[in-house]
Amino acid sequence: MNGGDGGDVAAAPAGPPPPLEWKFSQVFGERTAGEEVQEVDIISAIEFDKTGDHLATGDRGGRVVLFERTDTKEHIGSRRELERMDYPVSRHPEFRYKTEFQSHEPEFDYLKSLEIEEKINKIRWCQSPNGALFLLSTNDKTIKFWKVQEKKVKKLSDMTIDPPRAVGNGSVASSSVSSSPKQCLANGGNADRSFNCLSNDLSFPPGGISSLRLPVVTSNETSLVARCRRVYAHAHDYHINSISNNSDGETFISADDLRINLWNLEISNQSFNIVDVKPTNMEDLTEVITSAEFHPTHCNTLAYSSSKGSIRLIDLRQSALCDSHSKLFEEQEAPGSRSFFTEIIASISDIKFSKDGRYILSRDYMTLKLWDINMDSGPVSTFQVHEYLRPKLCDLYENDSIFDKFECCLSGDGLRVATGSYSNLFRVFGCAAGTTEATTLEASKNPMRQVQTPLRPSRSLSSSITRVVRRGSESPGVDANGNSFDFTTKLLHLAWHPTENSIACAAANSLYMYYA
Repeated sequence: MNGGDGGDVAAAPAGPPPPLEWKFSQVFGERTAGEEVQEVDIISAIEFDKTGDHLATGDRGGRVVLFERTDTKEHIGSRRELERMDYPVSRHPEFRYKTEFQSHEPEFDYLKSLEIEEKINKIRWCQSPNGALFLLSTNDKTIKFWKVQEKKVKKLSDMTIDPPRAVGNGSVASSSVSSSPKQCLANGGNADRSFNCLSNDLSFPPGGISSLRLPVVTSNETSLVARCRRVYAHAHDYHINSISNNSDGETFISADDLRINLWNLEISNQSFNIVDVKPTNMEDLTEVITSAEFHPTHCNTLAYSSSKGSIRLIDLRQSALCDSHSKLFEEQEAPGSRSFFTEIIASISDIKFSKDGRYILSRDYMTLKLWDINMDSGPVSTFQVHEYLRPKLCDLYENDSIFDKFECCLSGDGLRVATGSYSNLFRVFGCAAGTTEATTLEASKNPMRQVQTPLRPSRSLSSSITRVVRRGSESPGVDANGNSFDFTTKLLHLAWHPTENSIACAAANSLYMYYA
């Protein structure tokens, strides 16, 4: 995964790119010291659109908040003009709050006596045929298709010039030209029937009416309006964990624990079940679907991960029901390493395709793995994220932290990967050939404050289990490098800008943005 395309064969082989130096860009919703975070304000989803000019976040209160980039608009000249001038485009990325809307409300399933919380699980941007923005958002049961566009606000301004009380030989009674807004009806009529200019017999005053006062409609101001275009409901018996848009711009998938459904964006009352792993007898259930995503360019290909640590690639051209996979990616466990926690920590919480579709990035509890879709013998790289927590798996199991679902992301050029951790930390790894980049950052205004570095990529898990882990009676809140960690502050959600080295990540109710 060197990010190159062969290049100039005569040129000397270039080394790996140097590690990035990350800088703080912005924070939205920053907490003050000691401020208590409301549960409904905690961010639960983050997604850039394909251009990188818009960013959407969803929270546990069912709200979707949109941000738009401002530095590209305010910069003089277009990107193409700057390229003609051979001028490096190195702006400080800046976003601003655009709008927000209530996407989901809490519901109650009376048939199953089940509360359906409003928390946004996933957000996905859709193609925009016009200036409006389109996106999909989902909670545990219901997917909604939203259109956000600017609309001009029409206002009735002041009347035209107030005529004098008497013009020429025609006098206009004050009651007929009263400026009181209470007398004007919505349809332009007048509530006061006592005026003497126009009576029921349509008689005009002597000499006629010198001038009419008419309302002037202005539409200078614009407001953003979010409208729910479609609701895709009643198709999942279990909680929805993923939605993903197809590259054809017409369809998308939604996945729960046992099934994956294919939808057409225009049709909300039916979907096609394309994957069903539910056994005839639920006692025979051994694994569930944890994440699913369409290939970025091949509309017939999608991948889904399982709780057993495997990734299946399926081809929609093979059959209508894709229970059989075209490729299976899984890593064989080292002999003698199996324990009570083996299957729990092997469960994949998130998968992402690289921009070119050649690689799949997967995140399980302990590691990040990078897979080449043309090589199913094993991952091409393994990045140790939580290896120092291996001695504490019992504690993590007791407080349910071992079931935390961390997301992962790839840079647009495919040279780096990132994922979150505890204590509001996130890790950035280089995956180009020969690189040793492994940076640990903190979601704060000083991201480089942390100095510890996770383990480097390793193809052999057994060779790195004890290298940086202090065994024995180490304190429960200190990692291998002497840094304290906090299981209550976890960075689960983050997204990489599609074209630039910029990362947005969520720490509780705060949205932090960094650039390099």
